[in-house]
Amino acid sequence: MPTTSAALFAKALKLSVALALAIAILGGAIGALIYGTPGLLSALIGAGVSAIFGITTILSIRFGSKLGLGGFYGLVLGGWLIKIVLFAILLASLQSATFISGPMFFFAVVASVLGGLAIDSYLVLSSKLPAIEN
Repeated sequence: MPTTSAALFAKALKLSVALALAIAILGGAIGALIYGTPGLLSALIGAGVSAIFGITTILSIRFGSKLGLGGFYGLVLGGWLIKIVLFAILLASLQSATFISGPMFFFAVVASVLGGLAIDSYLVLSSKLPAIEN
């Protein structure tokens, strides 16, 4: 159980990478069985996008915690806005792509989001961090 914020962020990164790999492998296999190559590619793209966005969120909070309150909010919320715009651009560019399966991409992203929420909840509930840390 993490007892420092550095250990907590390291554990969050490890679990996020493990989640992305699990979704890529399991989702890729399911996607390949149901939709063929487009299903495989969709699961891999969905897992990759979710992993990149989740990891950048963890890193922005980690680095933002070393800044003042304004810097923290600027870094975290600015990163969030950039990710939303990039995700919208990605969705627009993939909308007419023939090499992906829409349902498989959707389920891979949803599984990644739900898995990320489960990781966050687990870490918050199991960590032994003091309310104030030097």
